[in-house]
Amino acid sequence: MAQFTVNAQRFDPYKNFKFRLKWDGRYVAGVSKVGALKRTTEVVKHRDGGDPSTSRKSPGRSEYEALTVERGVTHDTEFEKWANKVWNQGSGLGAEISLRDFRKDMILEVYNEAGQLAIAYRLYRCWVSEFQALPELDANANAVAIQSLKLENEGWERDYEVVEPTEPTFSEPV
Repeated sequence: MAQFTVNAQRFDPYKNFKFRLKWDGRYVAGVSKVGALKRTTEVVKHRDGGDPSTSRKSPGRSEYEALTVERGVTHDTEFEKWANKVWNQGSGLGAEISLRDFRKDMILEVYNEAGQLAIAYRLYRCWVSEFQALPELDANANAVAIQSLKLENEGWERDYEVVEPTEPTFSEPV
């Protein structure tokens, strides 16, 4: 496991606007929003017959919430191709689903303001449970058309091999 170093000069937390998402060994183009990574562990209440009238609590099953990935609509078909592995309308009877390779492991990278990799998470066995090809269209609006994937996953963990970067400093001219 990597050694942790502390950047004593960094006071501010990382911002949420510099990130990249990688699957199939490539960065996904144009991703503008990624939902929160959230894990919830059920609480199992129990008590012994001889205990006072209070319950004890212990951890039960853990669930990983689905996350949503959004990007502007372009000619890139990666979102649609992945979503079609779970359901492909019009592909013919008995061939609507291709569950052979519908799961992907992904990497979510967070960068500091200088553009240096600061934190990374590995997301395991993700698959598309919801695909929005186009948003509601409005001729009176002034917005980017966004498509989205809702990704189910079977867990995630921080990549501790990614260590805190030494941030650059700028010298004063003499």
